[in-house]
Amino acid sequence: MRDQRAVVARSRPNEETVPATSLWTGRWRGRPVAAALVGLAVALSGCAGSSGAASSAAPRRTAPSETVPSETVPSEAAPEPSATPRPALPDPKAAIPKDPAKLARSLTGTVAELRRATDDWIRDGDPGKGRPPEPVVLLALQQQRVYRHLARNPEVASRTYAKLSKSLAAQAKDNVTAIRNLLSLVHPISGSAKFRVQPAKPADVLLGHFKHAERRFGVDWEILAAVMFVETKFGRVRSPSHTGAKGPMQFMPGTWAAYGMGGDIQDTRDALLAAANYLHASGAPRDYRRALYAYNHSWAYVDAVQLHARQIKRDIRNYYAYYNWQVYVVTTNGDRRLTGP
Repeated sequence: MRDQRAVVARSRPNEETVPATSLWTGRWRGRPVAAALVGLAVALSGCAGSSGAASSAAPRRTAPSETVPSETVPSEAAPEPSATPRPALPDPKAAIPKDPAKLARSLTGTVAELRRATDDWIRDGDPGKGRPPEPVVLLALQQQRVYRHLARNPEVASRTYAKLSKSLAAQAKDNVTAIRNLLSLVHPISGSAKFRVQPAKPADVLLGHFKHAERRFGVDWEILAAVMFVETKFGRVRSPSHTGAKGPMQFMPGTWAAYGMGGDIQDTRDALLAAANYLHASGAPRDYRRALYAYNHSWAYVDAVQLHARQIKRDIRNYYAYYNWQVYVVTTNGDRRLTGP
């Protein structure tokens, strides 16, 4: 990625020309559906990027220092505070381990540190404002890179699962299966294409929109989050699909006219309400599989969305992790990351 100019948007969306980019060539049929999946071309959770060369170590993060009470020290002066350093933050260019044992250790450590960093962010930061802290961004990206490597290497994945704890193996299987399902819907082609990307709205702002749509239409907020995650990486992708689907939830104009309730197709809150409206009209919450299949006519898509939603339901920290997964494009020359460090 470093041979491209920077593409992470600051105050407004950026437009990036990506050589040899995968375009969506989806296999959906029937009446117009809500999503044409520009996200499967560029925001796809499982669009695996080839690991880069190893580079210099990233900065280390340390835990808060702990001072020994002065009354326990014989001298008048208290000792210097001690600190236990945490592992170095992962380098986004570092090669992903190929050995299953090393992969398992890497994933175990990454997930543990990501949970701690996310807890710190929720407790001491403000996910409703500003950008996520660097540790969360780098650890979530490393998690994403490991999972997509496993998605492209099924035999290595199976051997890695056997070396993980039971709970982490279950999480890894869900994520890797979802990524593999979505990869099956994307076909790399040669050529050039321009994509507009921008930062996502703050994580807790989105969370508020998801829960508002849930209250209005009875559709689980975790399902809505998983759909937005797959479609546009929480609104980071701003380009319309080649079939004309638009906005953060990728609505076709005809579907928007029927379910958009007069809102703005590009507005996040309006788009989420419309998505909840459409899913409810298509069978949710009574039958999520039927509703999601109406959203996109692919059982691989349906399974992927439900797997990601299940992870969010199990631990809300998984929502914050997914929020920090980055946008990739699939090209005939390898996968390219468009956002993130």
